[in-house]
Amino acid sequence: MSDDSYQDDHPARHPRAFMLDEKRRRVLSEIDGAPFSWFHVKICLVAGVGFFTDAYDIFAVGIAVTMIGYVYGTTSSSHPLSRALTYRQELGIKVATPVGNVVGQLFFGWLADVLGRKRMYGIELIIIMTATFGQAMSGSGPAMSIVGAIVVWRFIMGVGIGGDYPLSAIISSEFAAVGLRGKLMTAVFAFQGWGNLCAALVSLVVLTAYKDSIIGDTMPDLNHVDYLWRLVIGLGCIPCALAIYFRLTIPETPRFTLDVNRNVAQAAQDVENVLSLGTFYHNPDEVFVRVHVPQANPRDFARYFSNWDNFKVLFGAAYSWFAIDIAYYGLGLNTSSLWQAMGFASANPQTSSDAFQALRNICVANIITSVAGLIPGYWVSFLFIDSWGRRPIQLMGFSVLTVLFAIMGFAYEKLIATPSSRGGLMFLFCLANFFSNFGPNTTTFIIPGEAFPTRYRSTAHGISAASGKIGAIIAQVCYNQLKDLGGPNKFVKHIFEIFAVFMITGIFSTLLIPETKERSLEDISNENQQGFVSGVIGAAQEPREPPMRAQNRDVWQQAGDHLQRIM
Repeated sequence: MSDDSYQDDHPARHPRAFMLDEKRRRVLSEIDGAPFSWFHVKICLVAGVGFFTDAYDIFAVGIAVTMIGYVYGTTSSSHPLSRALTYRQELGIKVATPVGNVVGQLFFGWLADVLGRKRMYGIELIIIMTATFGQAMSGSGPAMSIVGAIVVWRFIMGVGIGGDYPLSAIISSEFAAVGLRGKLMTAVFAFQGWGNLCAALVSLVVLTAYKDSIIGDTMPDLNHVDYLWRLVIGLGCIPCALAIYFRLTIPETPRFTLDVNRNVAQAAQDVENVLSLGTFYHNPDEVFVRVHVPQANPRDFARYFSNWDNFKVLFGAAYSWFAIDIAYYGLGLNTSSLWQAMGFASANPQTSSDAFQALRNICVANIITSVAGLIPGYWVSFLFIDSWGRRPIQLMGFSVLTVLFAIMGFAYEKLIATPSSRGGLMFLFCLANFFSNFGPNTTTFIIPGEAFPTRYRSTAHGISAASGKIGAIIAQVCYNQLKDLGGPNKFVKHIFEIFAVFMITGIFSTLLIPETKERSLEDISNENQQGFVSGVIGAAQEPREPPMRAQNRDVWQQAGDHLQRIM
């Protein structure tokens, strides 16, 4: 219902303004002090499954691109028995997803602030599932190669994955109590580690199942490898399908109802039902008033972020995410070539047995780094995020990563000289993954979800996340351009050194960010909450669906009603 249908009253003369302002603060206080409940577990699982899928789909390409190269790549005069993708083909497949991420993060981040978190949640998973299935079914024809088709589908998938970042972060932060907000958001984000591990495990299981068939192939025609990458990527549809219903039926956050829909009474009812009773209930006959609160528009956006105290937080959050993603995705999407450069896998197998072993070594190396570095890093962050704070963990992570990447770069030649020294390089690599996650990779996700007012929270998170993915794109382009300067994989040591420089810059950008632990979202937003409701815009009655408690409704009717409202 548009604001034109309401009878405006002057804010200063309306006696309900003071009462509603106080009620708004009580509602926010109830959210901030809510005890841990099953509803918080549900939020964690529903949002976390999306990040599990995101990580699975993004990082499965690390080995899938090698498989695709074995089947659809070209041979060369120097390696007539092995196929590989060209530089442009490999770059296109790896960059397509981060480019889509940028689009999705900006677009869905903005839409979630305009239309609501609930109305957008689940749509991004439908996009991811459709694009994942499309990749697995990709083929070639006279007008388009299979690599071109994969690039298109991975871009579309990237849009969906990008949308998941701001939506999951904001829903988690806006429902969480102050004392557990950091842990809840970290637990959601930690599902990425399990997705990464699952991608490596599924790849190994599928590869082992096809071992005899692959070894039976004649080089360079490894036709059975075509089954592998399609299965590895296609299985990413399953977690999406499991989570879609729960995302479509998740309630709107009370903070959005308060500060964007401007309906204090409905927000109070939602808090009572959702956080206390575990149900989502609308009173269809309720007469309500909309309140005067700051509203999102270009002028207000410029006013808020023209204040240096606010802009520096956005810049610090965005650049910190940019810096860590330079290294995180520079390593994460190039694991196959990194293992080859480090001597853990053959770059140009000459027999089908060599090809099988090369793929197996890549899978095993990915499992080791996930178990020894990625997953522990997330859960150590979970333990300390609300006691140490976000800012100290981010500073510590950037500092340690600076040292680790410097060692890996300047001592690279010695570290790859012998099998035992390669083990030391693998240890340093796992340690870098650990301190990425027990450090800026986790905190850069959390802080933008806390540091801005409700009307811009999702937009600002989308801007910060998109900045990170721009870093990932730059990392991919530069990695593929630089790694073979001076010979195959000769420049990899200098790439580690470049990563160290970016980690140093991340230390300085972190200094611009405030500590957000044990503070309410409204306090962090740097806006005075006393008198935030300056008036009312009259009373009206919105047409709503017939009253029906959520737990008593047929599940398919709920999904149909929700989709109808979206459309």
